[in-house]
Formats: sequence, structure tokens, C-alpha cells
Amino acid sequence: MNKTIKLTAVAAAAALALAACAEAPGENGATATTPVETITPVDGFKPCIVSDAGGFDDKSFNQLSYEGLKKAAAEFGVKAGEVQSTSDADFKPNLDSLLTADCSLIASVGFALSAATVEAANANPDVEYILIDDAADNDFDGKVDAPNIKPLLYDTSQAAFLAGYLSAGYSKAGKVGAYGGMPYPTVTIFMDGFKQGVEHYNKVKGASVQVIGYEGGDQGTFTGGFENNQKAREAADGIINQGVDVILPVGGPIYQAALDSIADAGREIALIGVDADVFNTDSKTADVILTSIEKKMDQSVYDSVMTAGKGEFSYEPYVGTLANEGVGIAPLHNFEGKVDKALVAEVDALKAQIISGEVTVTSYLAK
Repeated sequence: MNKTIKLTAVAAAAALALAACAEAPGENGATATTPVETITPVDGFKPCIVSDAGGFDDKSFNQLSYEGLKKAAAEFGVKAGEVQSTSDADFKPNLDSLLTADCSLIASVGFALSAATVEAANANPDVEYILIDDAADNDFDGKVDAPNIKPLLYDTSQAAFLAGYLSAGYSKAGKVGAYGGMPYPTVTIFMDGFKQGVEHYNKVKGASVQVIGYEGGDQGTFTGGFENNQKAREAADGIINQGVDVILPVGGPIYQAALDSIADAGREIALIGVDADVFNTDSKTADVILTSIEKKMDQSVYDSVMTAGKGEFSYEPYVGTLANEGVGIAPLHNFEGKVDKALVAEVDALKAQIISGEVTVTSYLAK
């Protein structure tokens, strides 16, 4: 436990240094259905991507990253390379296979691939690498461990702050819950922001909405992994049984356990999605999803691949924020008529206050 806390703190310091030099990879981008003319890329350009153990159909960050890279490849008229991982043991051989396939740019999805990606990048300095959702700083010295890696990071605490405020205002029980896969910074950043948003609501409204399942740092309910399994179901049940009427699961497919728990609870409980707009990626959530805390990974991957294909690739780390629209919260969809319009207006105003700096959200990625 103490080791986790120490590593999280050091990782935070490293990410702070990276965030200070961050810039957006670009603003260009059309929707997936918009007809576009094929762009001629630089000679030998071939973008490739490797998933973590979740696979490209995880309805979450692997899928979003995959869609962004495939969209860019289509606009260049080139065939993308792709390989899925089923376990940590696949990372190195999968990265090697993409080198064998003559990939000029390789995108690795998720912090679990960090060490393998750094090793591959240092061994292949002529290949461009993108590491999604990790700083590529495994020695925690505040610098990217290989000069040919571009980290894509997301300060989701800002968007989660909005979701926390919204959830607190929506809750009739005065209790909202959160649980995660493992207490990594990329997981707890959602939970920290969510908790801060609830606390801000309490301060503004003189309320006392409780957050069940997360106390901060590595103190809370964690499933020990990122699979939809019995441990995920037990975590969801344990929080729901304490009377919450909003629940935030952070960790890819573990939200599916919450769906089952909600279905068996016999009362109205709203779900908060993460990474993607889960309303769009999983139709089973349509009746229970209040909103989603989005990482716009598809857009940032797309932008980065586009700059690489044009020969304009920058290795400076990117940090998605509310200001550059790299993070955000999804529309209310079927909950639009269930949420007080005054609360929606407050959330909109709060977003502007966070962007302006009037309201501060703390995280390991905050400047």
C-alpha cells in the first residue's frame, strides 16, 4: 500500500513536468462520416496500433484510440497495421510484429504498455511512437524515457469534477458512489475529480452529499483488475447496497458489472460512464446512463497521426483539458428531461469557471 502511494506521488511529479511543456497535437479533424479527399502522406508512412489486454472492442479507450488511428489512415489512403493483446505477455511480441510489418508510426494504448513501448522506442529510434494515457516516464525523473515517444495524457479530473457536481445535484438519496479497477493515477484521477465536484456542490449549496467507495488516493473500493468479473460485481453491489443512486465505475469493462447490479437493485440508479460516451458505445446503458466522463482519445490520436503523415510530427507531450476540448462530459441523452435545467446551467457555468481558473481542480496532471 505504501509503495503504491509513493509511486503515485512520484508519477504525479513527473507528469507535472511533462504537462508544463504540453501542447495540443492539432485542431484538424472531420467526423467519421464526412467525405474527404485522400491526402498524400510522406513516403513510407504506415500507422499502426497495439491494444492493451482490453482489445479494440472494449467500448472504451482501446476502441476510441483504434477509431482515431483508422480514420487518419483512411484519409491518407493507407492501410493501418493493428494487433490486439490478451495479456501483458503479448506486449513485447506485438510491438515487435509491428516493426516487422514496416510500421513507421506505432501507437500503444494504455499505461500497461509503457515499459514495453519505451524499450521498443529506444531500440528503434527511426520509428515514431505514440503512448496513449501514459507519460512514458518509468524512471520518474520528469522526462520521457525515449526521445521518439509522444505521450498523450488527459486531465480527466476536470471533466470528472463536472460529473461529480452534476451527480450530487441529481442525487435524491444524498449518496453517490465510485469504484475503480486498480489505484493507478490514470484511474484515480477520475475518482479524485468526481469527489472534488461533489465537495464543491456541498460547499456551494450547503449540502452534505456523500461519496461512497472512495476516500482518496488508493483508499477506496478497487476490483484488482479491469475485467468484468465477480470482483467487479461485488464492488458494485457493495456500493449500491449502501443506498447510492449514482455510481461511477472507472476501469473499462467493469462498468458492465454495475449494469447488472443496477438491474437487480429494483430501484432507480444512474450510471456515470468513462472514456467514451458510453450511451453511444453500449446500447444496454441507454436507460441508466446519466453522462460519461470523456477522454477524447479518438480525436487526439487522429490529430497526432495526421501530423505524422504530413511530416509534421511533434514529440511534445499532449495533455487534454476542458480548455482544449481533450476531455469533457457527454450529453445527458435520455436523462435530459430528468435533470433540472438550473442544475445543467450551473454545470455549464462551472465548466467556464474551471477553464478560466476561477475554480481549481487538483490532479497529478494539473499545472
